[in-house]
Amino acid sequence: MIIADVHVHTSFSSDSEERLENTVKAAVNAGLKTLCITEHMDMDFPTGEFLLDTAAYKAELFRLRELYKDKLELLFGVELGLMAYLAPRLYEYTKSEDFDFVIGSSHLVEGMDPYEPEFFEKYGDKNGLLRYFESILDNIKAFDDFDVYGHLDYAVRYSKAKSYAPPDYAELTDEILKTLISMGKGIELNTAGLKYGLGYAHPHPEVLKRYRELGGEIITVGSDGHCAEHIAYDFDKAEAILKAAGFKYHAVFKGRKPHFLPL
Repeated sequence: MIIADVHVHTSFSSDSEERLENTVKAAVNAGLKTLCITEHMDMDFPTGEFLLDTAAYKAELFRLRELYKDKLELLFGVELGLMAYLAPRLYEYTKSEDFDFVIGSSHLVEGMDPYEPEFFEKYGDKNGLLRYFESILDNIKAFDDFDVYGHLDYAVRYSKAKSYAPPDYAELTDEILKTLISMGKGIELNTAGLKYGLGYAHPHPEVLKRYRELGGEIITVGSDGHCAEHIAYDFDKAEAILKAAGFKYHAVFKGRKPHFLPL
């Protein structure tokens, strides 16, 4: 049983309205032992959203950490929206805080979010996904101060081509996975893919298995929940998914160092 959800958002992220304390209570009620909050910090987002008030977030999290210390381990994390040109500012930001865990994610490609219909209308389904994976490679070559890469095939959620076939992108995804492994970075099992009706968690099981085949060992588990009811979403399936891909452990980061827990 997986009892640590390490990818969670609250009202300190622009796309959530959930109070942090409600999320903490939901985690306790779900039987979790560890919860890592990973609020969004996306610099230069086109709409001006997703700029995290880190001081306010940290103050509330540390207040709740003390309040719930006998019931839950509460960790201080962040999800960074990566773009290669942001690397100097991102380094400055991560070095300025004592995060337990940093997720690096790609939310924008050439200033466009695949969440918006205009992205795939402009690029088409296959080229849109190719551009998305290319952007990940650019991002990780420019910036390395993260611990795992988040929802590796995020853009698939919003593609009209529901028949996403990983072999069509294998050359690119292999290069991404090999690069991450060589950097000592992990990836995550993100159960939001199940919530969005993809039929699988992020990344696709074939990509997850390939990461393990290539020697990848660092894997975290997160719901990507934006409301209390989605904490530990479909975690009853997560252990079986990881075991099927060849994993025997999953990781929780504390002080930016992975601690491995048996499945």
